[in-house]
Amino acid sequence: MKKVVGLVVLLVFVQQLANAQKNSIEWHSFEEVIEKTAENPKMILVDVYTDWCGWCKKMDRNTFTDPKVIAYVNENFYAVKLNAEDRKKKFEFKSKEYTGQKMAYFMRVSSYPNFVIMDSTMESITQLPGYREPDNFVSSLKLLLENFDN
Repeated sequence: MKKVVGLVVLLVFVQQLANAQKNSIEWHSFEEVIEKTAENPKMILVDVYTDWCGWCKKMDRNTFTDPKVIAYVNENFYAVKLNAEDRKKKFEFKSKEYTGQKMAYFMRVSSYPNFVIMDSTMESITQLPGYREPDNFVSSLKLLLENFDN
């Protein structure tokens, strides 16, 4: 009986984990995105944030948890979170070594939150600065994709 209960608990946990992954944005590192775009080209959405930014935290709480935002971002973009003040974690991008701070400077980000949109070749296209409500965020991304495709 204990084995059956344990198995049921395990199955419920696995189901909840699968649902949680569907109900959240799939965040990747730059290294992962480089590999993924080689296999399946998509645009990249880089969420440039800082730990002290209240509006960044509000984006995480309100906008990035909205089902419409989650579905749209996961379907159309590879999403990357980039801490603009991180000086420790290093990664390679276009044959150069960066930290979060250096990458934010390289992308010319000067306010937070800021969303840098890159094409599948990892070239920066535009920025969408500032906090955005879920509907506005999806509308902005849709408009950007429509204009980019034409």
